[in-house]
Amino acid sequence: MNLDNQLMFFFSALGAFNGLLLAVYFAFFAQKKQFSNYFLALLLFTLSIRIIKSVFFYFNPNLSGIFIQIGLSGCILIGPFLYLYLRNCITNNARRWGFHIFPFLLSITILGIIYPYVEHSAVWSKYIVCGIYVQWLLYIIGSFRFVKPAFQKLIQKKEKLTSIDIWLLSIFVGVFLIWLAYNIASYTSYIVGAISFSFVLYLMILLFVLKIKKNTSFFEEKEKYKNKAIDHTTIEQITQKINIIKDKELYLNPNLKLSDTAKELEVSQHNLSQFLNNNLNISFTLFINELRIEKAKELLSHPNLYTIEAIGYESGFKSKSTFFTAFKKITSQTPLEFQKTKR
Repeated sequence: MNLDNQLMFFFSALGAFNGLLLAVYFAFFAQKKQFSNYFLALLLFTLSIRIIKSVFFYFNPNLSGIFIQIGLSGCILIGPFLYLYLRNCITNNARRWGFHIFPFLLSITILGIIYPYVEHSAVWSKYIVCGIYVQWLLYIIGSFRFVKPAFQKLIQKKEKLTSIDIWLLSIFVGVFLIWLAYNIASYTSYIVGAISFSFVLYLMILLFVLKIKKNTSFFEEKEKYKNKAIDHTTIEQITQKINIIKDKELYLNPNLKLSDTAKELEVSQHNLSQFLNNNLNISFTLFINELRIEKAKELLSHPNLYTIEAIGYESGFKSKSTFFTAFKKITSQTPLEFQKTKR
């Protein structure tokens, strides 16, 4: 093995090994215990298994067929774990997660027993692997709706991307690039997928380290006003005026900004933001969206008035996707599911 191959093997194998370590960290040692951490850990684990198989097979074509079969079989869970992780982060919904895991796990196990790779490598190459990559792509497409708002922020540049947006985008784009690398391997090199994983993984680690250096909990925004107490008089003033937002239905303005609201309440923008964060434990955006959702729920209770899409606009949301995402996040139901409960 020449020096170039040695470096390629080291870089690729180290990426897979670090992926396994990171999977263990998120599963067992992450400071903030969230159910989504387990999906992320399993996503990294299945990707790492796939990469390890690729690395060893590339440098050792005589690799055991059983090891190859395990590596290829693991791919069938990459798409589902991506989907479940993003869904749980955005909507906090972990229901029916087994529906996305066990049928595929059972199917690939049965196929592996009936058509073991050692004896049916052609069947795996021609049919089973192709089916796995199609399923993986379909889950990538299905997962896009969870990062679509972040993509819109990035493209339109009307809102600043949060650290959570950047993290979820990096996960989504990274998994897609790895899928793409494997699907163009016949035109480039089989090892491209492994190298892509290492590159994506180290970017993720960099994001993680930078986040830690900011002394914040992962996936949480920095506490802006921790050491700046708001005076009691100002708190009383805002408490008395906060209902103006609901009474005057200011939230129905899709372009409503913190500065506009502060001007209407005759308080400073800084004090209003601090009051919402410290006293109500809520961001301005979420506070306004909750009022909009209450309005939407009222309109949804009278299904003959508007279409569901129109209700989103009538409630102050700029787009259908933003409405659906916010409604699901706040109520754990889609607008249609909520509407059905009112019939």
